[in-house]
Amino acid sequence: MKKLMILCVGLLAFASCKKDWTCKCTESVGGNSSSVTIEDMTRADAKTECDKGDFSAIGTTVIDCKLVE
Repeated sequence: MKKLMILCVGLLAFASCKKDWTCKCTESVGGNSSSVTIEDMTRADAKTECDKGDFSAIGTTVIDCKLVE
């Protein structure tokens, strides 16, 4: 039980650390993609920032951005 608690605390600390992340955006038509670096953010904040690049028109995804692990 003690080892499990230590592991959980360690994972939580790792998940909340700030670092640089890569956001990759891909066009659904043509498949073109581009990447941008999101600097000094937690994973959750970087995902939120990356998702801002999503764009859709008339219910169809035109640009889909994903955080690269």
